[in-house]
Amino acid sequence: MTNAATPVRDIYNQDDCVVVTVVGDIDMAQTKAFQASLADVVDKKPSRIVVDLAGVSYMDSSGVASLVKLHTQTKKIGATMALAQVNPRVMSIFQIMRLDQLFGIFATIDEATAGNA
Repeated sequence: MTNAATPVRDIYNQDDCVVVTVVGDIDMAQTKAFQASLADVVDKKPSRIVVDLAGVSYMDSSGVASLVKLHTQTKKIGATMALAQVNPRVMSIFQIMRLDQLFGIFATIDEATAGNA
C-alpha cells in the first residue's frame, strides 16, 4: 500500500480511525518519506489517526518532530491522534521530552482506536 522507501508499512481503517503502521528506525534518512506518508493520511481528513510504533526500535529528534507536526496538523483539521504499542526505548525519549503528556499513548491498537487523546 505504501512506497518501500518509507518507514510506513501499512495504512488501514479500524473502527472510525486510520491506523498507520510504522517499522524500522525513524531517523533523518527516513524523515522526509515519513512526513510525506503522514501528510497523505491527514489530507484524507480522518477524525482520528493512530500511529502504531510497535515496529520502531529507534527514533531520533527528526522522527519525534514528525509526530509533533502530525499532532499539530490533526488539530488543524479537528481530528485527534494517538500513539500505540510504543517500545520502551522510544517511550523513554517521549518521557524525557515530556511528550508523553502531549500524545495519547496506548498499549494496544484497540485501546488507541477507542481512546480519547
